[in-house]
Amino acid sequence: MKTPKRLKPLIEDGIIDEVLSRLMSGKEADVFTVRVGDEVRCAKVYKEAHKRSFKKAVEYQEGRKVRNSRRARAIEKGSKFGRDQQEEVWQNAEVDALYRLAAAGVRVPEPYGVFDGVLVMELVIDADGQPAPRLNNVTLEAEEAREHHRLMMRNVARMLCAGLIHGDLSEFNVLVDADGPVVIDLPQAVDAAANNNAQRMLDRDIRNMTQYYGQYAPELLASNFHKEIWDLYQDGKLAPDSELTGEFDEVLHDADVDGVLEEINAVIAEEQARQERLKENEDSERGN
Repeated sequence: MKTPKRLKPLIEDGIIDEVLSRLMSGKEADVFTVRVGDEVRCAKVYKEAHKRSFKKAVEYQEGRKVRNSRRARAIEKGSKFGRDQQEEVWQNAEVDALYRLAAAGVRVPEPYGVFDGVLVMELVIDADGQPAPRLNNVTLEAEEAREHHRLMMRNVARMLCAGLIHGDLSEFNVLVDADGPVVIDLPQAVDAAANNNAQRMLDRDIRNMTQYYGQYAPELLASNFHKEIWDLYQDGKLAPDSELTGEFDEVLHDADVDGVLEEINAVIAEEQARQERLKENEDSERGN
């Protein structure tokens, strides 16, 4: 195929040898299969900030540390240099998260680095050696759904042990290979200790996955992994291999009507945002 403009510098610098095909076009990036020596890998080309449709980016970036003081001041001022630096921070966040999560035992693609706004990483393949499908394109038996959900809850817990929350986890951000789910798309990963929205985002991630797997194994819908995992984390008892049951006994207090209404409104807003993401992904797939 014709080499995309953004990938030409990587060929010129010998980072990749050839662009093979477009794998996916999404709201945040375009993904291509590329040849590097005898290996086939992925090249994720991030879209420019003004072309991205990711909503509430500031909410996700809360608590992220910028080590270089000059860069931090520029980002705060919003100058052109600052916007460029913010974009670099956004892109590097994914490769940093991938290295961090791989070391923590989370199933993610192996990263090879970010070059000129392009993330080069492992191509996840299925049992037939073809690019692994996204979860939304896979039909599961009930037992498979239960096992994949168990593996996903373990991945989420290990992410939290590593100090991160995906923040946008859904059936569109999970690949399925021969060994189960693989987590992808992490530029918006949230610092669990520094972001005030951390618990809400963890709840949403887990609910999204439970609802999806629950269509194949309905008993999963009654589980409370979102409460169990966060409670263990807050108590300092969450470990990478913690035994998770999905059961949680809540301590009841006098009803906080305002708090309940806020939670209901937050759930409604999150569901509306979820439906928007579903539509955007469907539009992207139709455009391929």
